Amino acid sequence: MTETTSDTSALFGTGEFFTRGNYAPVADELTAFDLPVEGAIPPELDGWYLRNGPNPRQATKHWFTGDGMIHGVRIERGRAAWYRNRWVRTESFENDFPVYNADGTRNLHSSVANTHVVNHAGKTLALVESSLPYEITNDLETLGAYDFGGKLVDSMTAHPKICPTTGELHFFGYGNIFQPHVTYHRADADGQLTINRPLDVPALTMMHDFALTAEHVIFMDLPIVFNIEVAMKHEGDMPYRWDDNYGARLGVLRRDDPFGTVRWFDIQPCYVFHVANSYVDGNSIVLQAICYPQLWRNDGGFDVDGVLWSWTIDLQTGRVTERQLDDRAVEFPRIDDRLAGLPARYAVSVGETELVRYDLTTGAAVEHRFGSGDSAGRPGEAVFVPSTSGPADESSGWYLGYVYDPTRNGSDLVILDAADFSGDPVARIKLPQRVPYGFHGNWISA
Repeated sequence: MTETTSDTSALFGTGEFFTRGNYAPVADELTAFDLPVEGAIPPELDGWYLRNGPNPRQATKHWFTGDGMIHGVRIERGRAAWYRNRWVRTESFENDFPVYNADGTRNLHSSVANTHVVNHAGKTLALVESSLPYEITNDLETLGAYDFGGKLVDSMTAHPKICPTTGELHFFGYGNIFQPHVTYHRADADGQLTINRPLDVPALTMMHDFALTAEHVIFMDLPIVFNIEVAMKHEGDMPYRWDDNYGARLGVLRRDDPFGTVRWFDIQPCYVFHVANSYVDGNSIVLQAICYPQLWRNDGGFDVDGVLWSWTIDLQTGRVTERQLDDRAVEFPRIDDRLAGLPARYAVSVGETELVRYDLTTGAAVEHRFGSGDSAGRPGEAVFVPSTSGPADESSGWYLGYVYDPTRNGSDLVILDAADFSGDPVARIKLPQRVPYGFHGNWISA
């Protein structure tokens, strides 16, 4: 049964790619029950798979600025109970108002909430880095802006990190035209905001992600810098450009001294949207991420590929060793979240028509392809869901993600066995409409 309500590079391509094919938005919000399944859903999967992404209701000039829409599937007792897709109905959804006020201050309630969806301390939050988070239900209804009981007067990164040991939520906010440009925040396992600490950076840069180890927080101060000329054109482009004079550096803050000194380490100029993982190795910090040699020099396009890269920061000597780990064009790396900030063996990234699982200990890579040629399926970000009955390791569980099928212009939620990554999917849940390419999501266990 389906209910419908109407409402108004290698990986990304070039030009306004987000208006074509499976990047194009869908018009309807659907609710469909008892979805058909090819194969068998593992019976111990019990929860919600939710993924966010842009689904603009009107023309937009950049993929990053489309209205947020969450696509969700409820899985229980070996069946796909329902599929829903809903726009995140922020306060600016019906009555648009700008993020920046006339005096340069921000209205943190103005939001497209289109980048990620995370669950912490019993709250599910839809995120975009320019604004406050918006709380939603697991049935995808919007509850409203969430400011940690009035304690958060800042935007929230779309990539917060949950420490698997302490349960703390680490995040930062950026976007102030005036100092401080960046502030580090921390909430305890119960969701109480406990730390708000400004960082000293010389300019407003686009700081999309950061890294966490068991002992440190690592910030990336990289040379995509706020450009007032682009911002003043009001053409819908991202108001940031590459700056050859800014440099690039990594800032290390000890978690046990959150108001202490941030140590900065220079690196070769580059840009990073997404971190795979970071961890401590002896006297060093290892950070693994998707690296772009440059980006947005002349416009906000995606004409340069990102590849998997590693930085090793020697905390004794101050030396940083940089190393390219692979030459495939990939994005959206994910690990087993139980190992966030700890040594993880595997990171799964998205290629053009394949998922690539990197063995971070050996450098080997295994691909899972969804067909070949023009009929090949195109995957989105893959989320690892650990088994609750098998060994507590990275091969005991499943990878879940949406895959677009161009032959029928439709989408499936595909479930891969982590122990047989390149093998056939254990299940394909057939969705009632295509799911446009989007950004990030999570599995929320029941």
